[in-house]
Amino acid sequence: MRPSEREAEYVARMEFERLKKLEMEKHKMLATAEKKRLKDLHNMRCPKCGMDLIEIDYQQIKIDKCSECDGIWLDAGELETVSGLEKTGLDKLFSVFRK
Repeated sequence: MRPSEREAEYVARMEFERLKKLEMEKHKMLATAEKKRLKDLHNMRCPKCGMDLIEIDYQQIKIDKCSECDGIWLDAGELETVSGLEKTGLDKLFSVFRK
């Protein structure tokens, strides 16, 4: 007894969905692994020159300064915190980085 055309279509559709789901999981795992690899490669590195960043804690703000090019980098939300400092607070912050 052969399956009807509708049954064959249903089985083919279910098989396609199963294989598609497997592929999506594989892509997700690859994406996760790639994200981890990139994070490990770039974590605490200067976006401009690639050298190590030195983390400075100033008034509960973690500021990253490059050990080579002296660039100053802020993480998400830190710019808003810095912009909320009074002028005297900003002057004190920048005096930390003066040579």
